[in-house]
Order: sequence, then structure tokens, then C-alpha cells
Amino acid sequence: MADEDKQVNLTPEQLHKLIKDKLVLAGLPDEQAEETTNHLVYADMIGVHSHGAVRVEYYAERISKGGINTNPDLSFEKTGPSTGIFHGDNGQGHFVANKALDPAIEMAKENGVAVVGVSRVGHTGTLSYYLRKIAEQDLFGFAVTQSDPMVVPFGGADVYYGTNPIAFAAPRTEGEPVIFDMATTVQAWGKILDARSKGEDIPDTWAVDEQGAPTTDPHKVAGLVPIAGPKGYGLMMMVDILAGVLLGLPFGKSVTSMYHDLSENRNLGHTFIIIDPARFRDIEGFKKDMDRTVSELHAVPAAPDFDQVYYPGELSAISLERSRKEGVEIAKSIMDYLESDEVYINSYDNKGIFAD
Repeated sequence: MADEDKQVNLTPEQLHKLIKDKLVLAGLPDEQAEETTNHLVYADMIGVHSHGAVRVEYYAERISKGGINTNPDLSFEKTGPSTGIFHGDNGQGHFVANKALDPAIEMAKENGVAVVGVSRVGHTGTLSYYLRKIAEQDLFGFAVTQSDPMVVPFGGADVYYGTNPIAFAAPRTEGEPVIFDMATTVQAWGKILDARSKGEDIPDTWAVDEQGAPTTDPHKVAGLVPIAGPKGYGLMMMVDILAGVLLGLPFGKSVTSMYHDLSENRNLGHTFIIIDPARFRDIEGFKKDMDRTVSELHAVPAAPDFDQVYYPGELSAISLERSRKEGVEIAKSIMDYLESDEVYINSYDNKGIFAD
């Protein structure tokens, strides 16, 4: 475990200013920097530090080197009553995916369902950020996104798929929406980055080294492993189909590496599926039954070594509320970079899939 003096506590507002200033310095226009920062601070607040401030230097380097289009020509192509493609022109992923929510939500409200692909974007961050906005509109949301190949497929000895996240959200009458967001690996790559930044070991069930043996050293990771073996492997394929093959984008091992060449666009895919529960039943009844689901889960007796049963994603909701009151902890090394005059330190370009 890293020493406590290697962590610093910032208010969300302090962290927001540091991140946005760095992104603007790197060349990201104000509106795009604001939205990207909103996303990154949210990730740190819910405890998903792998998708928060730890990513800023990477984005700053890619922006500076032209790998992110800072003036994208964004457009929405409606391909049917309930389908469409939001063309991202390789803009900053968080900004583009957030823009795509508007036509997707509007379409779901008009027709009861929407399936919207977001085509040719950069890394879009944590899916729960977008799904929260969908649930706040009294809609059910489902999302998938691509990532670069770093996972050994079940039974294989080399990487093929990415961590390929999958997530959903449902509104409630009381409390936070139910939001669940997971990688289809035992753990997301960003979690290993977070462990590196903190000087911590990782569990030996997360990844393998160059010989394919389990490793606890985050610096020796040469491949991640699917969650639940063949089951996670199948989910990875589903995500790759929905976010890549379906949109005519690179898929599988052809998905560009995050670190291969930061001057090149990534052409990633991302897909939203949104359902209006009001087309099936009274929306207030739906939300109250979601409340009841949560209450009944909380009432299930806790197993040994557990304090209670939480609904999927609840710990992130607890972390969000705590961060609002107590601030956000990040690695001091990250804060030092954010406070520095350096745009980036050339830490990522051509460093390989498993770069620091």
C-alpha cells in the first residue's frame, strides 16, 4: 500500500480547475475541455480513479501531437425511426459521446427506443457518466465501447480483444439511479495504471506476464484476463460487434492501440441503446419497483465477512456522495504534474500497449 503522504485531497472544484487548465494548455477548446473535465472529475469522485485525473497527461500528449481532432465536424445521421450514427470525426471522446446523447435521448422519447452508434472517436472514458444522464431523463440506458487489444482470449496465448466495457442504468424515485459499469476483464487496465501511480501491487487474478503466468506486479503486465473465463470472453465479442463491426469500424486486434502513435486518430466506436420504460408501463410504477428492488436487496442477510448487500454499482454512488462532502484523493505525482508548467512529459507515445 502506498504511503498516505503520496495521496492528496482536493475539492472537486480544485481538481476541476487543475484538469481543465491543463487540457486548455494542451490545445483543447474551452467547451471541449470543460466537458472532458466534468467527466474526469466525476470518475475520480465515484472512485474510478483509473478514468479520472490519471488520464490527463495522456490526453494532453495526444491532443498536442494531433491525435485528437480539436475541431471536429460533428453530425448525426438518422438511419431509421429508432436508429442513427453520430459521426465524431475523431474528436475528444468524452465531448463527442456526450454530444451524441442529445439526439439519442430525443429519439428514445419520440419512438420508445433508440440505438445510436458513435463513430470514429477517441477514448470515451467511464460509461456510467453518460448513463447517469440517460437515467435522469427517466430512461433505461445500455452502452458499450471499444478499447485497444490487451486481453488474452479464453484458451489463447496472445491478446486479441480490449477490456470492452458494458454498462446499464435505470431510474429510481428515491436516491441515485441504479448504474452498473464494468469491464469485461477481471479488472480494467486503468485500475492497473492507478496501482502503478500509487506504487501498489495488484491481485494475481487480474493479469498475466509475458510468459502467461499470473503476476502481482503492475509493471510486468503483458495481458489481462476475461472475467469468468469463457463468459467474459463472449461478452467481449458482443461489445466488439456492437461498437465495431456494426459501425464498420476496426474491430478485434485491428483496434488501434492507445499508445502506438499519438499523432494518429483512433477511430473508436461506442454504442448507446436507450429504452423508454413508459412505453411498457407507468413510469412512476417502474421507478418505484426499482426502489423496491434496492430495498429488497438491502434486506438480504449479509454473508460472512460482508457488512450488507449492495445493489450493483452502489459503492460508486456512495463514493460520489462522500467526495462531494470530503473531497477527492488523487496521487500526489498526478497533482504535481497538473500544477506544473509541462503540457506533457512524453510518457506515452510509442510505449507499447502496456505503457505506464
